[in-house]
Amino acid sequence: MNRLIFLVLSVLLPFTALAQSPEDKPEAGLIAPAHGFDLADFLWLFRPIVVFADTEADPRFSEQMERLRDELDLMAERDVLILVDTKPDLNSQARRQLRPRGFQFVLIGKDGRVLMRRPSPQSVREITRSIDKLPTRQREIEERRGGR
Repeated sequence: MNRLIFLVLSVLLPFTALAQSPEDKPEAGLIAPAHGFDLADFLWLFRPIVVFADTEADPRFSEQMERLRDELDLMAERDVLILVDTKPDLNSQARRQLRPRGFQFVLIGKDGRVLMRRPSPQSVREITRSIDKLPTRQREIEERRGGR
């Protein structure tokens, strides 16, 4: 499982360049390491989900990542970017800002507010319901339907 996570991350990312260059912005639904990103860079562009754990071997981390990977299309549809932090020693900006203890699931709105913070894995259904209730998401749905 750890090799699979590493493979997915290494194939999908030139991760530090993504955060640095406005021309090479990350894509919604992408899974990326949190290290090297500043959450402020995603304001009004993405709804970051940050999944923290002290190690990739944490079964809650594995369960959460499996759930998210199985529904990446639903995450992309909602402009979600999934950031992973399993290396407390790197002390990422997200870790300094959100201060997790052990496993933690954090959903952040496009406006930068923490919408959901949980110490256990979350179902994609619960995540999408929380996002779909947001006024900004309601506007996005209307705009995509051709309204306004």
